[in-house]
Amino acid sequence: MPWRSNKSWWRRLAPWLALAALVVAVDQATKFAIEAAFDFGDRRPVTSFFNLVLTYNKGAAFSFLASASGWQRTFFTAVGIGASVFIVYLLARHGSQKLFSLALALILGGALGNVIDRLLHGHVIDFLDFHWRGWHWPAFNVADSAIVSGALLLIVDELRRVGRSR
Repeated sequence: MPWRSNKSWWRRLAPWLALAALVVAVDQATKFAIEAAFDFGDRRPVTSFFNLVLTYNKGAAFSFLASASGWQRTFFTAVGIGASVFIVYLLARHGSQKLFSLALALILGGALGNVIDRLLHGHVIDFLDFHWRGWHWPAFNVADSAIVSGALLLIVDELRRVGRSR
């Protein structure tokens, strides 16, 4: 186990946990601010293609399983916690791999931000609404943005790794 060997694992892990904590803090602060300023369903145009809204998602991405009978809250909370534990393990083992760890830290922060919502509210608070010519992307939040950014960085990291092995 990496955490039993010496203190070097902590030096590898600490900056990534700090980044994840920053993502959680920004995510929760923005959700708090939106809930304080908006009533559910309110929509305020910011630009011709972007609104701030207050909506709740009881499901996962794109409201997947949002209309299920309630079991999805426990399921998605457990998945988020399980993924977070696994990510911390990966960060402890591979914390010196900067791009890989950056990606994991973003995903960790996003996952924990949405888990906090599910535990406190029973749903995830979404408020970023992009649209174009009548087409709306499903509303999302800072945590979702961090998860998607982290996933894209994982792809970039893997493509770089494959390119180096050739």
